[in-house]
Parts: sequence; structure tokens; C-alpha cells
Amino acid sequence: MLEQVRDETPDIQADGFILQPLIDRTGGHELCLGMLSDAVFGPLLYCGQGGKAAAVIGDQALVLPPLNMKLAHETLARTRIFRLLAGFSGSPAIDFDSVAFTLIKLAQLISDLSEIAAIDINPLLAGPSGVIVIDAVCRIQNPQAAALRRMAICAYPTELEQTMTLPDGRNMLLRPVRPEDEPAYQDVFSSLSAEAIRFRFLHPKKILPHTEAARLTQIDYDREMALVLAGKDPSGRPVIYGSVRVTADPDNEDAEFAILLRGDMTGLGLGPLLMRRIIDYAGHRGIRRLHGDVLEDNRPMLQVCKVLGFKQKRDLDDPGVVRVELELEAG
Repeated sequence: MLEQVRDETPDIQADGFILQPLIDRTGGHELCLGMLSDAVFGPLLYCGQGGKAAAVIGDQALVLPPLNMKLAHETLARTRIFRLLAGFSGSPAIDFDSVAFTLIKLAQLISDLSEIAAIDINPLLAGPSGVIVIDAVCRIQNPQAAALRRMAICAYPTELEQTMTLPDGRNMLLRPVRPEDEPAYQDVFSSLSAEAIRFRFLHPKKILPHTEAARLTQIDYDREMALVLAGKDPSGRPVIYGSVRVTADPDNEDAEFAILLRGDMTGLGLGPLLMRRIIDYAGHRGIRRLHGDVLEDNRPMLQVCKVLGFKQKRDLDDPGVVRVELELEAG
């Protein structure tokens, strides 16, 4: 090998050789994954058929970061090569979870590093036992803004996660809500009494429709925040014990709050705890005023608001509702 290098390129100094294992491409499919920057939407992720003919075939599905496994799988399903990846004529299906997880890690990389202007992974060899990157190109730039600020959709704010110790000694995680929390939200609603439902939604409600539950769990973290107190039941199933949210106006001047506790979690001081956390969050966001509508017979909530310094006044349009407001100090 050294003699051949010297014969063909005598001017090159060969310092040594790098040995790498031969990649078994049997049953593998060449895919392309990457990121490009759009003038309007910012970073965009793409995936599709890879290989030398990728640019000619033009099989690309686009998606805005950040991603979760569900969104990543849905993006893969929108490619034309998807039906081949699922297996055919005795050929096994690829490991879809590995490809989806690669997309998620790529989205996380983009949200962490504003210096990345573009990435192209081609080919990404995907097979039944996983994926491997064969070739990749990354273009870097002088960052024009923080990584999260250039994204069209605000990423999940991991920095807001906090372990809480309840008065009874149990440890739970206080964190922002996630789209996959919808089933747990439905469980919370099922645990509420008719009176508790009326206090929270200001009118009777027998069921929590999917559309409303999705709206409560799939939020824009840039304009709205919902913190949930999460844990697990004895069988290991995820459980939500309570939540509190604020929805700000476009000017970030005023925000409405709402709080929800599971039926068996009242009387533990969780209401004041959650309210204090969301007040702190609103202050750091620069929101100047919090307000909420409380039914006049919801005395426990009115008492909590009084302790926390909210001013109370009657709603002239609805005598049965009390408007509570709290002026905040930004930062």
C-alpha cells in the first residue's frame, strides 16, 4: 500500500494508515438526513432516500424542530421510500426507532449550537439492526442569534425541570407539559368531582374532549407555559397530580393563569406551591401582570390568591365571577 501511494503520488508524505471495519450493507437502505436554513422558518430538518441519486430523486420530507419520537416517525412515514423501508418480498424492515432517534439527536444538536448553518448526512445506512453514518458534511457560521431564538418552534425548556418534595415526603418532578401527557390529563379530569370541574372550567363539563386535551398539552412554550407535577403509580405508569399554566398576550404585558389538581391531592398545599412556581416563572419572563377568573364560591382558591397578594374585584359582566390580579416585578 505504501509503495502504491508513493508510485501514484510521490509528492505526498504518507505518515500511516487508518484501519476501519468493513461495513456490511446487506439488507441496508441508504437514507439522507440533514438540516437546512430557511429565511422565514429558520432551521428545517429533512429525511428521505439517500445515495448518489438523492438530489435527482428529490425524496425529502421536511419538519420543523424540535422533535419527539412520534413526530420523527410521522416524518419518516411521509417519505416515498417508506414502503420499501417497511420490508418487502422477504426483505426485513429497518429499525425505524434508530432512524427516528437519529433525527431527534440532530434536532437537539441544532437547538444547542447556533454555529451550525447546515448538515447533510448522506448516506445514513439503515438496516434491521440499526443505523450507521457513512458520510456527513457540516457547514458552520458565525452565530447571528442564540440557537433557540432562530427556531420557529420553541424547544422543550429542560431548565424548568425541578424535583419537588411534597409535605408527605414524596418526591415528584415539576416540569413543563409535553404532548404525550394527554392521557394523564384525561386521568386527572376523571378524578375530579363535579364541583371541582366547575371551579376549574367555570361551568359544568362531563368529558374533556380530545381537542381540548390536546390544546392543554400541545403548547407553544414561547407564549404559554404549563407546569405539571408528574410521578408514577405503583405499576410504573406516568401520572400527573396537578398543573398550573399561564398564557401571555403578544406584548408579554398580561397573562392569564389557571390551576388544576387531582381530586385526591387536595389539602397537601400543592395549590400555593404551584402558584408560587408559576408566579416566579412569569416574573422571569418579564410578564407584568397575572390575572384569573375565580367563581365566587371557590373560597379555597380565593384564599390562596389573597395570601399571594392578588387583588380581587367583581366581574361586572358576570356577578358570579371574581377577577383576581397580581402586579409582577420583571426579573
